Amino acid sequence: MFHLRIMMMALHGLRQNLVRTMLATLGVIIGVGAVVSAVSILQGAERDILERFESLGADQILVFNGSQKRSHRTTRKSSLLPEDAEQILEENPDLIRAVAPQFNGGGQTKYYEKNISGAVLGTTESYALINNYVVEHGRFITPQHVRGYSMVCVLGYRVAEELFGALPAAGKTVKINGKSFNVIGVMEEKGALGFVEVDNQIIIPITTAMGRMFGASYLTMLVVQCQSANRVPACIDGINKTLRTSHRIRAGQEDDFSVFTQDQFKEQLSQVTRLFGIVLYSIAGISIVVGAIGIMNIMLVSVTERTREIGVRIAVGARRFDILKQFLIEASIISMLGGALGVVCGWAMANFLSEFTQVLEVYTPPIIVFLSLVMAAVVGILSGIYPAIRAARLDPVQSLRYE
Repeated sequence: MFHLRIMMMALHGLRQNLVRTMLATLGVIIGVGAVVSAVSILQGAERDILERFESLGADQILVFNGSQKRSHRTTRKSSLLPEDAEQILEENPDLIRAVAPQFNGGGQTKYYEKNISGAVLGTTESYALINNYVVEHGRFITPQHVRGYSMVCVLGYRVAEELFGALPAAGKTVKINGKSFNVIGVMEEKGALGFVEVDNQIIIPITTAMGRMFGASYLTMLVVQCQSANRVPACIDGINKTLRTSHRIRAGQEDDFSVFTQDQFKEQLSQVTRLFGIVLYSIAGISIVVGAIGIMNIMLVSVTERTREIGVRIAVGARRFDILKQFLIEASIISMLGGALGVVCGWAMANFLSEFTQVLEVYTPPIIVFLSLVMAAVVGILSGIYPAIRAARLDPVQSLRYE
């Protein structure tokens, strides 16, 4: 009962200076809100990227142009050729299931008055096999299309929907960058494969893309599928050996290509998110410190203004520990209220940014909500200790004389 009375007195003291209390609370709201929103955005982005990586499959290896050891200031040297895909598969049949060469471009796709801009992917029949990507209507590109530089295309789900609506697309003719292509198929609705929204892309034979569309000599990348995920290390060794031989790279020279696996991407992602986390948490931490200073300042002012009240309480029998407890409770209430409102504001801000940008993915772990409230309580106690001690040490005689 006595402790409840102290709590009520603390609330009464805060209510008497409501504006000042809310201003002190605002600092904690900003600090905790910054922490929650930063964590939500960072965790959401990390989960989204990991899900995209995992959609590629643990048995896949990506081969890009240029060495991993090159400086970021150095332009990556193009080196990958369509023949590399065939050679990798021929020399490692026991390790590798399929290889899909890819060339990425872009263009305007037109069907009568309808005109959309989208990604154009040049590849082979292996692309659908590796990614378990199924044709919904019609058929996929074949080895004959690749060998014949055929002017055929397969549309992503959304591309077909935008151009043809409910009408069948297979058999129609579209123009891509002014060149006529026969539509032979429409893919299933898939969403994302890695970082590519495949529903918005158009697939054409790799030879057509490089030779008749974009006039390119080198691939964008190679996608290699191993026989199983546990054979990935052996596949990497086989790829390195094959490409170093075909590219005539001597012993001691750097590779002119880069090999990446899902685990390597995850490791790099972890390093990047750790770096961004340090920056975001540092900014949020500064906000928390500012909020703590605000609470301490408000409590010191409150001690000064309530000097006579403190003297009266001590004179009628209140212990110094009771005075200390009251002011600590007041500081804790301010910080806990700010912490609770900060959690709500941080969560709301993160979700608003997600809806507004349509790009950010957010996720607020329950443990962060708990830790934010604990952090707010600790901030309140630490920032209230000095003012509470100062109040408890006031001389009752001098306090009663205070005007």
